[in-house]
Amino acid sequence: MSNPITVTCAPCCWGVDDVDNPHLPPWERVLDEARDAGFGGLELGPYGYIPLDLKSVTEALESRGLSIIAGTIFDDLVDPANRGNLLRQTDEICGLITGLPKPETHAGQRFEAPYLTMMDWGHEERDYAAGHSDRAPRLHAKAWAGMISNIRAVAELARDKYGVRAVIHPHAGGYVEFADEIARIVEEIPADLAGLCLDTGHMDYSGMDPVATLRRYWPRVDYIHFKDIDDAVYGQVKRDRIRFFDACAKGVMCPIGRGRIDYAAVRALLTELGYGGYITIEQERDPRNTGSILDDLAASRSFLARAGF
Repeated sequence: MSNPITVTCAPCCWGVDDVDNPHLPPWERVLDEARDAGFGGLELGPYGYIPLDLKSVTEALESRGLSIIAGTIFDDLVDPANRGNLLRQTDEICGLITGLPKPETHAGQRFEAPYLTMMDWGHEERDYAAGHSDRAPRLHAKAWAGMISNIRAVAELARDKYGVRAVIHPHAGGYVEFADEIARIVEEIPADLAGLCLDTGHMDYSGMDPVATLRRYWPRVDYIHFKDIDDAVYGQVKRDRIRFFDACAKGVMCPIGRGRIDYAAVRALLTELGYGGYITIEQERDPRNTGSILDDLAASRSFLARAGF
């Protein structure tokens, strides 16, 4: 059965990942171009990029016919000393996104948007091992328990105070990336507390089959990200000792349909399993490489339309 799916985008398509990067475009431009590219919604992006001002952001979204599908915590989820910062971000992000124009709810959607996506980040030893399960250090038991405790605290605050569904996003270069780590997360974080946001590009980059992984964890998949991977660039960056976003700057992420991921198989699986709701396109890049953004987004949207999305 095919349920309605709305395709949205994220500020990382404009290279917005690090809010301290001096080359980021103004957030209003991202909203303008998301509208011009035909999207009805987008993610909030990293904490501090789009201002946490309800009035101005509401006006900006409504004037462009957009809505925010998800807020994002992209930070160190491991360190217990970071708990206060994580909870502050959760409070401020959820306070904003629940006050903004509410996204439509589709048939087949388990939880209403907006979501709170949670990604671990900020560890050099894992950043340089992104995509290499065999050489990536794993957390020892105490550190893993600390991360689980932080994730639980964020998800409980989002759920209990704001009614926001937290979704854990395995991300290349963080401590929740590889198949063994996803399996542990699902085992240790209960389904009533948080789901998963699985990303086709991150799964493929990190050595997993996107279709098989989506099927395996389907009972926990509440939200999905789409990327595609340029096979030639991927082969190059896998041979180098390189940070994940440096790989993105080299063009490892390409418009959907031009890469190595089998989106016909993804569409067949989502139809079989009755997914409905939102899918967000992400194509990370260097923010200085902005000339092809709208062309790339148009190519991705056109391909996905032909693929039945």
